[in-house]
Amino acid sequence: MSNVVVVTETTAKVVIQSRGKKIAYWSVTLFLAAAVMLSGIGQLMQYGGNLELVKQLGYPSYVLTILGIWKVLGAIALVAPRFPRLKEWVHAGSFFLMTGAAISHAFADDYGVMILPLTYAALNITSWALRPESRKL
Repeated sequence: MSNVVVVTETTAKVVIQSRGKKIAYWSVTLFLAAAVMLSGIGQLMQYGGNLELVKQLGYPSYVLTILGIWKVLGAIALVAPRFPRLKEWVHAGSFFLMTGAAISHAFADDYGVMILPLTYAALNITSWALRPESRKL
């Protein structure tokens, strides 16, 4: 029998995110999380014309409760540490929610209101694209 020596070499890949990118990520993400949180709370409280808007689009009023809960939980998940897979789901869900809202307004010939959900969708994409390595899968 012969002795076999196996040598393995590992190298740690250190990725240092630039300070500017980190500031941009947190600025966009915190703004997005705050906007989504406030929107979700407004929907849960049926505040500020939310009920009328949902009825105008043809949705039942209980949709406000569902969307409000999802938005509040999503905003919390975006800023919480760890859980990168959950953050990926939040980004995907937020994108579908916001683009779906814009499409709903388009079908209701309410084109002016489309700007806000499309802006949130753009912020969501920006936050996702700027996320640090620790928040990636």
